[in-house]
Amino acid sequence: MTDRLMLLDSASLYFRAFYGVPDTVRAPDGTPVNAVRGFLDIITKLVTTYQPTHLIACWDDDWRPQWRVDLIPTYKTHRVAEVVAVGPDIEVVPDPLEAQVPVIRETLGALGLAIVGAAEHEADDVIGTLATRAALPVDVVTGDRDLFQLVDDGRDVRVIYTARGMSNLEIVTDATVVTKYGVLPSQYADFATLRGDSSDGLPGVAGIGEKTAAGLLAAHGDLAGIIAAAEAGEGMSARVRAKMLAGAPYLEVAPQVVAVVRDLDLPEVDATLRPLDEKGRADASALAERWALGAAMNRIVEALDRVRRA
Repeated sequence: MTDRLMLLDSASLYFRAFYGVPDTVRAPDGTPVNAVRGFLDIITKLVTTYQPTHLIACWDDDWRPQWRVDLIPTYKTHRVAEVVAVGPDIEVVPDPLEAQVPVIRETLGALGLAIVGAAEHEADDVIGTLATRAALPVDVVTGDRDLFQLVDDGRDVRVIYTARGMSNLEIVTDATVVTKYGVLPSQYADFATLRGDSSDGLPGVAGIGEKTAAGLLAAHGDLAGIIAAAEAGEGMSARVRAKMLAGAPYLEVAPQVVAVVRDLDLPEVDATLRPLDEKGRADASALAERWALGAAMNRIVEALDRVRRA
């Protein structure tokens, strides 16, 4: 068995935890801690089931980077709670969850779990960079199918997909992407660009659905090949060609929005999972008492005690 790096799409997971655990779960001062407890239990399940030796909680330092909005103004527009003049826009986050995010970060720190974000970039970009540079096999944990573009059997990069719930996790490999969408993971970003994604405010090319997008990629290899064929009037029907040509302005900018960044300048962190020392256990215990994390904290501390060492 080899070492393995697990990369968490943190916001995706703590949103899931927030909606999956009743908001009646509260600290002694009345602060809701359902997302904190749920997030700890999610990490416990992941560490126990998939046995990573290294783990990084990847963070949205900017969930809607301005450079992406400049390219496609509709990008994540429906998620905006407030537009601010300077700095990141305010995302629609329930107040009871927003209050818990600092507690989640504090708890991860007490457990010795690394957190990495990057200014003007999303967690997806942090994950893309870390997965691309990793010398270890990688598990990306997310409910966001955009990260299927990182799947690579040759480098042992896979996605643990949470969209169907933590009790029904799906391992996404090259074969999974091909079976689901008819494209290779290396083609997935181009596929998503063509198809669009309403959840991210990406319109796609009007009239080009998943089946047509997959067929075009099978015939022409990548988006550049499809565009070249459309411009030359070869290898596609007149109807599809007309749609592609009409979508040219969108296709000039969308690939930069859809593709995750893979070359960020990120800080070096110690991502090694290890049991807590005596001080760490005391700190974790004090934090658990303060926030009424109880059994959830005990479970993750015990999971760290069982981490396999090479």
